[in-house]
Amino acid sequence: MTKDAKLSVNIVIPVYNEEKELADSVMTLREFLWAHLTDFHWHITIADNASTDRTLKVAKMLAKKNPDVLYVHLPQKGRGRAVKRVWAKDPADIHAYMDVDLSTDLKHFPPLVRSLTRGYDIAIGTRNAQGSRVYGRSLLRTITSKTYIALIKIFFWVHFSDAQCGFKAVTRRIVREIIPKIEDNAWFFDTELLICAEKQGYRIYEEPVTWIDNPGSTVRVLKTAQGDLEGLKRLFFTQPWRKHV
Repeated sequence: MTKDAKLSVNIVIPVYNEEKELADSVMTLREFLWAHLTDFHWHITIADNASTDRTLKVAKMLAKKNPDVLYVHLPQKGRGRAVKRVWAKDPADIHAYMDVDLSTDLKHFPPLVRSLTRGYDIAIGTRNAQGSRVYGRSLLRTITSKTYIALIKIFFWVHFSDAQCGFKAVTRRIVREIIPKIEDNAWFFDTELLICAEKQGYRIYEEPVTWIDNPGSTVRVLKTAQGDLEGLKRLFFTQPWRKHV
């Protein structure tokens, strides 16, 4: 790589039955990146998680019309599975993912990515730090989110303030050294990644974000919370980071 060569960024959008939102969200993201991330080479990868509607068809159409959009189809569901699969197979210098509903304001994406050129290994959007702004989140989601991060801090003594925000980026080093060891293939993937990375000394950057709840989200709060608690229990008793230090 020459001194002036731009780093490459792969942005994954994991989707399951998102035929209505997908095209608009991808085009909105493309327009933003063309205007505000010109210091990187970037591309978008749509990761279809076994959708049963027209999501895959829409993804293929977007990839056909836009050379900076790719798609991958996975026969099994799971956000973690999709993100891990695409990150591992793509040769980009920096890997990111974000939710298809674009709940997190895209203005935070450039500083998220650029932090990884300053020595950080992982960059996360946080809704719980000073400067963050959250709109429209239900009382149930607020309580479960605050309780969850409190449990993480109590039992694992880590410092990051938000594990679940769908707005993250990592270096190629993380993809090579940490991702293959992450067991979870669903929503707990994010938490497992952050706990294991911090426990092994990797640096995590936090970007306070503006986040607007999507009332049409397909996330099931109680079911997701159950999976998260089971994941925390597994990590607490197995402490996998001790095996890799």
